[in-house]
Amino acid sequence: MVFRVPPDGDGRSAYLGELAGLIWPEPAEPALRRGGAGWMVVPSASRPRLLVPTSSGRAAASAVRHSTEAVGRKAKLVRQGLATAFRLGLGPLVFRDRLVVTGGGLDAYLAEVLGERALVSLHIGPARANRKPVLQLLAPDGRALGYAKLGVDPLTRALVDAEAAALARLAGLPLGPVTVAGVCHHGDWHGHALLVQEALPVRLPRATPAAAEAAERAAMVAVAGCLGVRRRSWAASDHATRLADAVDALGARPEAGRLRAVLKTVADLDPTMAFGAWHGDWNGGNSAVLADGRVLVWDWERFEADVPVGYDALHRVVQTAIGNDGVEPTEAARALIAGAGRSLAPFDSDGRDADLVAVLYLVELAARYLRDRQAEAGARLGHVDTWLLPAVEEHLARRAR
Repeated sequence: MVFRVPPDGDGRSAYLGELAGLIWPEPAEPALRRGGAGWMVVPSASRPRLLVPTSSGRAAASAVRHSTEAVGRKAKLVRQGLATAFRLGLGPLVFRDRLVVTGGGLDAYLAEVLGERALVSLHIGPARANRKPVLQLLAPDGRALGYAKLGVDPLTRALVDAEAAALARLAGLPLGPVTVAGVCHHGDWHGHALLVQEALPVRLPRATPAAAEAAERAAMVAVAGCLGVRRRSWAASDHATRLADAVDALGARPEAGRLRAVLKTVADLDPTMAFGAWHGDWNGGNSAVLADGRVLVWDWERFEADVPVGYDALHRVVQTAIGNDGVEPTEAARALIAGAGRSLAPFDSDGRDADLVAVLYLVELAARYLRDRQAEAGARLGHVDTWLLPAVEEHLARRAR
């Protein structure tokens, strides 16, 4: 199969061909055409962002509504307009590029798993080391049946398997207002790790912004304490050992040496910290607060225990600043450290060493990005030496004076 479309600058058009080959492997034959049946490529094959089925306007509209959590008024209006257009049957007239498949693939297998016909839709994200196929599973009437994730390389297979294990563990834990999806299926498909989850009720009425902020804080505190919270010396903790090992595993990279120096400085200061659990990637795209107070949270592939309490709040702050508010990354990291006391206050932090918790969080993030080779995959925040490390080193130098 060859997709003869021009690149769109971030590699998504080339990734469309890769996705098609993964989801519909031989003997199936996926191809791009103009008009007809199949999957609409939205907005076009040269700038693909979403694949939605042509066979059902309701399913296509549902696919748009469920593709991502729209952040900001403009994004929400665009999503609403697209969903309305598909529901009225206008989508096929506006979006003419089609992915057409001869033969069955993962969609046929998923119908067997679910026990009913499932139309699939895919969101096509930007380049990241952990990018993997995530399929929305929809009934012809537009009902969301679930989501399927496919781990296709060592990193994404590990993440898919880790999320399956996390969801199984979380199912029996006290999570307060947090609602997580149940696991429908976890196994192997064509040599790839496959996880099928229930759909969360994301279309129910949402909380007001003020109520959502308070509920999300309470949800983060519940996750932090779901396995218990213990206070201890950081330098003598298992977390300190694990983080040092993660940095050592980076080898001779120059960033690793700088991260080791940061960890030594924190170990010498040896703050006492509270340790609990964290979701691992809490952001506005994988959580939603309902009007009834429930907090829906998905994408648990980075869930981890025995980390400094409050990591989720710090992650939410810096990701929102950079991704939604357009703050320059170095400034966002500096502001994160400076405002760590406020971010960690809901976790009963006395604020004394909140800045060091933020420093350790940033080291954790840097080690993750470097281990996953995010820079090499094209992720803009993967170059931690240009934003994250300078902010951390400047802070510790000021603290020492």
